[in-house]
Amino acid sequence: MATQGYQHVICDPAKCVGCRMCEYACSATKTGTFDPSLSRIRVVRIEPVTMTAITCRLCADAPCITACPRDALTRSQKNGVILVDEDKCDGCGWCIEACDFGAIVLNPETRNAEICNLCEDQSDGPQCVAFCPKDALVLSTPEVLRQQARREVVARLFEELLADE
Repeated sequence: MATQGYQHVICDPAKCVGCRMCEYACSATKTGTFDPSLSRIRVVRIEPVTMTAITCRLCADAPCITACPRDALTRSQKNGVILVDEDKCDGCGWCIEACDFGAIVLNPETRNAEICNLCEDQSDGPQCVAFCPKDALVLSTPEVLRQQARREVVARLFEELLADE
């Protein structure tokens, strides 16, 4: 389930405190209400105390697209987000079942599947990232984050090496 280099919202569980501000920012942006149940990002607790936020990972071979019997899901060529055709979607839930990350929700009013679209209509990008008080959320790719981590490790090793001299 690798990405094709598309950026998506990634949470650093070491920084996430579970405040759910990302859920509130998302629901306010998408629905105009502060209702976390209408959010397209979910804060989850991994026992005993680890918190993390989950949203669409933009899977390369998106099982949600494959599972949709009505061809209501497609991928944006621009940024890779999964688009929901509200006229075709009947809320059957096959996409929700197919998502390995639990990143798709069913809107209780419209009965349509809803998936993070990276707030593509917002000039400053995903509002969950913008409003996260602990900077636990970033818009990136796993590959970029791994490269940054490797650079940080090498920098620390050089610092230790120089300190030992």
